Amino acid sequence: MTREKILQLSHQVMSAIDALDEVEIFEERNVIRQEVVKILTDLQLEEDKIDLAVRQRITSQKRTIPEGGDEWDILYKKYHYDELRKLGISFPTRS
Repeated sequence: MTREKILQLSHQVMSAIDALDEVEIFEERNVIRQEVVKILTDLQLEEDKIDLAVRQRITSQKRTIPEGGDEWDILYKKYHYDELRKLGISFPTRS
């Protein structure tokens, strides 16, 4: 995600917060928006680390698995999920 996209999202988040009647803001809007930018930037950095770990895991296979193929996509999703689980992030199972 680009810096511009993160800034755009931070403005959208602030607009969404402003629209909530249940939320009372005691801090300046820009201070909150800057914190949203920091959080989104940190999340992006973590996602980049996960992506790198997943790609390294795929390339460490005994045989070459070409990126973009079905097998590569399946492994990417599986390993990405595994990395998220290591961080304590889980998803509900489908029934």
